[in-house]
Amino acid sequence: MTRAEAKERNRRALLAAASEVVTRDGYRARLDEIAERAGLTTGAVYSLFGSKAGLVVALVTEYLRPHYEEIARAVPADLGLLDAVDAFARHSRRESDAPGAHAALSLQITLLDMAVHDAALATRLAESIEAQEDRLAELFTGRAHEGGVVTPHQAHRLVTALRALFVGLTQGVVLGLARDADEQFFADAARALAAGVTRSGEGPVPGASDAH
Repeated sequence: MTRAEAKERNRRALLAAASEVVTRDGYRARLDEIAERAGLTTGAVYSLFGSKAGLVVALVTEYLRPHYEEIARAVPADLGLLDAVDAFARHSRRESDAPGAHAALSLQITLLDMAVHDAALATRLAESIEAQEDRLAELFTGRAHEGGVVTPHQAHRLVTALRALFVGLTQGVVLGLARDADEQFFADAARALAAGVTRSGEGPVPGASDAH
């Protein structure tokens, strides 16, 4: 095994251990237990991630990256804005029924708790999430809508609103508080939100007609 391969193996072992310990203990998670579970020392944590906060941020990035990659695959490039939002909404609803939905919700709540207790960590977590959401905004930018195309500013406003909508609805589904929120409910709510967000911001750039 090369040095680079060993480093990557150690990195993944620490992330896997951190996922277990952080989900269970939140901001009380101890580096020595994480390192022990990974079969490493706390020195490896500092060497690879710089700090406990760095490890948590890397954990979030590792969790979010495939999530946003799946969204990109679920939303065809040739759809107008509202149909693209519809596809995104239906994908989000299906994720609520996925086998790992409860574990994902537990991790979200734990990370929120950690951020509340650590302002510096909250800032770093926000930066990590915003970086991923920039990619999502790119997914909607330039799509045809109401005789124009969606601007980057509108796309970012929309992504912020959709995140809040889907987080709330998904939590409701997982906790049994939104039993009637099926795919169509998600899609209708998201379409209405998208229409409102784009109308309240700057108008779409002229030059394209929404054929969808």
